[in-house]
Amino acid sequence: MKTVDVDRSLCDNHGQCAIAAPEVFRMNPDGVLEYEPTLEDSLLDVVEEAIDVCPVQAIFLKD
Repeated sequence: MKTVDVDRSLCDNHGQCAIAAPEVFRMNPDGVLEYEPTLEDSLLDVVEEAIDVCPVQAIFLKD
């Protein structure tokens, strides 16, 4: 099973990942990114899309 990691030193909370993969990423009421690190295989495609649309390339997949 893969996991998702967001480099907080790079993330600017643009929210593009939350649009691409709302099953995994969301913006809290303060505008700060929250996410589920454990990834079901069925969500791999949407997370890869979120990685692609991240303007600062702060999202990573880990084995």
